[in-house]
Amino acid sequence: MTAFPAGVRRPHPVAGNAWARFAARRLARLLISVWVLVTAAFLMIHLIPGDPVRVALGPTASPELVQARRAALGLDRPLWLQYVHYLGGLFSGDTGTSVGTGLPVSQVIGDRLPATLELAGYAFLIAVVVSVPVGVGMAVLTRRGRRRNTELAFTSTSVVLGAVPEFLLAVGLVYVFGVKLGWLPVAGRSGPGSYVLPVLALAVGPTAVLARLLRVETLTVLEADYIRTARAKRLPDRLVYFRHALPNALTATITVGGLLLSAMVAGTVLVENVFAWPGLGTTIIESIIAKDYPLVQGIVLVYGTAVLLVNLAVDVALALLDPRSTIKES
Repeated sequence: MTAFPAGVRRPHPVAGNAWARFAARRLARLLISVWVLVTAAFLMIHLIPGDPVRVALGPTASPELVQARRAALGLDRPLWLQYVHYLGGLFSGDTGTSVGTGLPVSQVIGDRLPATLELAGYAFLIAVVVSVPVGVGMAVLTRRGRRRNTELAFTSTSVVLGAVPEFLLAVGLVYVFGVKLGWLPVAGRSGPGSYVLPVLALAVGPTAVLARLLRVETLTVLEADYIRTARAKRLPDRLVYFRHALPNALTATITVGGLLLSAMVAGTVLVENVFAWPGLGTTIIESIIAKDYPLVQGIVLVYGTAVLLVNLAVDVALALLDPRSTIKES
């Protein structure tokens, strides 16, 4: 056992481990972010004017019925007391009851969440599967100023596709493939064909952005010394590009990919409403119109937590790809 002189503090085991400090810092940041999210969701909904119980029961409901419903939902308590009970409910798994349907909020979210996760998951998978080979391939084809026309066409197309909003692209896809050609269904979740248009509407923009970014990063990596060394050893091109160049080009791509995935989760709100997709996107719009406070709070928490978890996953992935940056940061 190492002896320490008098007056010298023994280093804490966590402080001596860069990875442990990294995990502790990220966990603390996540907990603070979740608390801010919960508080913001609670205050945002409660500060909006209007009586959700009156809206849910209709203008003909008697004052006694409205008051009884408000008491049952706890809306007649002071705001700070509602907040305390709300936090307690979250810790115990009770997210409240929907004002409009009378069902538990957790049940409504559980019924609609799988459809939203499928939509965002398939779209992100397509974006990654398409953008990686396209980005690397375009970097190889256009490196050192080769094929100027191909580079110009790729850059222009990716910029335009990346700038088109998801809902506008969704409307265009509905008009072309649903209304004019009649090839695919444009509403509902009724079979494999119903996934094509909403998934494409979500995936096209991120695919274009990731492919363009990956091309730029790969071009930079291909000029590095270790790539020249790999070529001097006469390694096959597939090993040079995908084993040596691609992992080193993924750092910035993963960061942007995490931001795009977060935006894709939020983009499901508009896309689901265009295609009448039975997910959380359509549910949150309906609950906002109906002033269904508990349901809006629950869905906002789900979307916000998803974004926070994506950011955490990006931090972990970057740390695994480049441990030196993690140790230096710690």
